[in-house]
Amino acid sequence: MANYDDFKKKAKDAIDTIADVSIEAYKMAEEKAKIFAKRAKLTAEITRERTIVRRSHISIGTTYYELHKDAPEEALKQNCEDITNALDRIAAMQRQLEDLKNRSCSCDSCDEDAEDAEPESKEDDAK
Repeated sequence: MANYDDFKKKAKDAIDTIADVSIEAYKMAEEKAKIFAKRAKLTAEITRERTIVRRSHISIGTTYYELHKDAPEEALKQNCEDITNALDRIAAMQRQLEDLKNRSCSCDSCDEDAEDAEPESKEDDAK
């Protein structure tokens, strides 16, 4: 009987040890899950705040450009010139695009010719 009682005690101790380890593993997993969730929430909040900053920077820049594009401060002069030049190029390309849209012929050979053709210069428009 001593062997049986000894075996029973060892089995109970093993089960208690396994239960203790399982409880600790559960607590660690629970803590890691809480940390992960908190990190995800903070990351999302940081992203949201960065979006607000980015939008505000854009709004400030747009407002400054509109108010001071003709006489910007020296530190922002090049930026304003770059924006003005880009806007001018965009307007020219939009006019070219509109001209292409207004062409009446839609056959394949005309479409190929239109891609190869040089855009009309302002001198041609004056004639």
